[in-house]
This record gives sequence, structure tokens and C-alpha cells, in this order.
Amino acid sequence: MTEQEVFEKVQETLIEALGVDDDEVTAEATLTGDLGAESIDFLDIVFRLEKAFDIKIPRGELFPDNILNNPEFIKDGKLTDVGLTELKTRMPHADFTDFEQDPDINKMQELFKVQTVINYVMGKISA
Repeated sequence: MTEQEVFEKVQETLIEALGVDDDEVTAEATLTGDLGAESIDFLDIVFRLEKAFDIKIPRGELFPDNILNNPEFIKDGKLTDVGLTELKTRMPHADFTDFEQDPDINKMQELFKVQTVINYVMGKISA
């Protein structure tokens, strides 16, 4: 499956899950900021991706949880070096280029782009 084919299926999945228009679902669109996804939507997105691609997505693998609950990972509203390393380990499918410059926890949602989902799915189907 090519990256373009994966993008098209991911796009279709997000259109159905979030009720957005196809022109809104670009590779650089963020799931929460641009597409309006809320925490409950992430469960639906995972379920739909599993069905669309016939893959299993373990809880917390695509969208890591419990990062913000660990005091070792957060200090003064920012991810610590340890927290950033942990997040990178858990999200090898995300692009941290901009986030590393200012690892403010309020900017974490910017890591969850359509391209992040595409990268994740590509990794799953090629494994």
C-alpha cells in the first residue's frame, strides 16, 4: 500500500469520524486544532482505523496516554528532557522538529497531525 493510498483511507476515516470536509483533511492538519477532534473522538478514530486497515492498535500506542500524569515528565508546564525522550520513544511516528524548540504541554496537540496517523499506519502495515 502506498503512502497516498494510506492517506486517502485515513482521510476517509477522519471525514467519517469527525464530520469534516475532505479539503480540510490535509497531511499537515492537526486533529484537534484544525479538525476539531476531542478526546472522545480519538477512541472512534482508533476503532475506524483498525477496521479500515485491518490492524490492531493497542491502547496508548497511536495516542500515548499518561505522559502528563507523570511528575518526572513535566515541570513548569513543559516536558522535561526525560518526558520528551519518553514521548519520542512512544511516538516514533510523529515529527518533533517544532515541538522540541518549545515543549510546552499545551502544544502537544500539534504533534497529532494527519501525517502522524499516516506514518503510524504505514509502520503498522509494513511490519
